[in-house]
Amino acid sequence: MVEHDALSATREAYDAAALTYAQLFRDTLRESPLDRAILGAFAEVVRASGDGQVADLGCGPGHITAHLDELGLAAFGVDASPAMIKLARQAYPDLRFDVGSMAALNIGDGVLGGVLSRWSIIHTPPQELPVILAEFHRVLAPGGHLLIGFSASADPSHPTQVFDHTVAPAYRWWPDHLAVMLRKSGLAEVARMVREPQPTDRRQFQEIHLLARKA
Repeated sequence: MVEHDALSATREAYDAAALTYAQLFRDTLRESPLDRAILGAFAEVVRASGDGQVADLGCGPGHITAHLDELGLAAFGVDASPAMIKLARQAYPDLRFDVGSMAALNIGDGVLGGVLSRWSIIHTPPQELPVILAEFHRVLAPGGHLLIGFSASADPSHPTQVFDHTVAPAYRWWPDHLAVMLRKSGLAEVARMVREPQPTDRRQFQEIHLLARKA
């Protein structure tokens, strides 16, 4: 019930905020060379490992999925919010976008070369995250890569911390703790990028990207 309630509440909140969210974030990559760099590196390692399909999980209005497509990946998007998926299909009609849950993906075992989870785990209650990480592992092919982005907890003694997110309740994670969870799920960390908060950022949190590989 906890997961169902959290997922339903998050879906409804993003349905309500979908148009505003799309307008705010659609062009953010143009202003973030670091994000473009890590996505470019992700695209390179996926291609080097076999160039399979890539799922952008929690794709929102589809702008990151479209960027992955521009980088030469066979990318498609999945989001729990039907309103977000509707906007993504309208903006990028040549790409595939599906409504779905990260906890129960409608994707076959071991078929993906890459999974992108860009701030899509932040609304997941901590006790439910292992289920989602297991799904990431299940759908990745051997040698496939996961790039997961999230906000960092400020205190290693508190590996998860609730923070005031505009749309829905959300959690920050201590990076080393999440890296251990990935390893327990069969996904070994190969790199991480830490972005320090800038003076203009509304939230003064570190942003973390972990790149992990399925053995």
